[in-house]
Amino acid sequence: MIAPQTPHNKDGEPLKLREQAYEEYTRSLLSQEIRPGQFITQRQLVEITGYPLGAIRELVPRLEAEGLIRTVPQRGMQVPQVDLNLVRNAYQFREFIEVAAVRLFATNADAGLIARLRAHHEEIIERFERGEEDGLMQDAEAVDLELHEAIIDGLGNDIIAQAYRVNWIKIRLIRLAETRLYVPMIPSVIGDHLRIIEALEARDPDAAAAAMRRHIEIARRRAVNMG
Repeated sequence: MIAPQTPHNKDGEPLKLREQAYEEYTRSLLSQEIRPGQFITQRQLVEITGYPLGAIRELVPRLEAEGLIRTVPQRGMQVPQVDLNLVRNAYQFREFIEVAAVRLFATNADAGLIARLRAHHEEIIERFERGEEDGLMQDAEAVDLELHEAIIDGLGNDIIAQAYRVNWIKIRLIRLAETRLYVPMIPSVIGDHLRIIEALEARDPDAAAAAMRRHIEIARRRAVNMG
């Protein structure tokens, strides 16, 4: 397999080889080329990612530390399984981080950013109401992530941001297995977001926190019920 073109970080700098391998691993995981619960060898990771064994050996400790792979004695490495324990842990992490973060965001966020977030959400609703289907799912998921990442990035804390993004990979795995954002769910999910945005526009931290907590709890219950 030929390695993909060199990816870059958000500052436009080339990623190190082990970081490129990490990006390719997570891409393969979220595209379901690697399946939850699957046992996998380092040699197979070389074939899947297209990166050399040395990069994979450097990659594995990071994946283990982040809970994106685990070593099972006598059996090898296993991709994390999507189960109720993962759902509970991932959504509890979201609630702890995002409810606190949205309080600060309601106070400190740039008004122009909040306006852009509203515009992007309203565009998704308009496309849904027109019956547009081409690319709607992908764009709705991108807008979904945009709001949550904006709130987390507003903290200005790289440690929290990195931990959040790892948890978001787990949330994506849960959605792929059980609760993918189906088109009929778009008004409900985007509606939850618009309630959060309304609280942000009002600069009301308590309302923003309550709307975020409700949004995460609905998503958690959906994951549990469909699981």
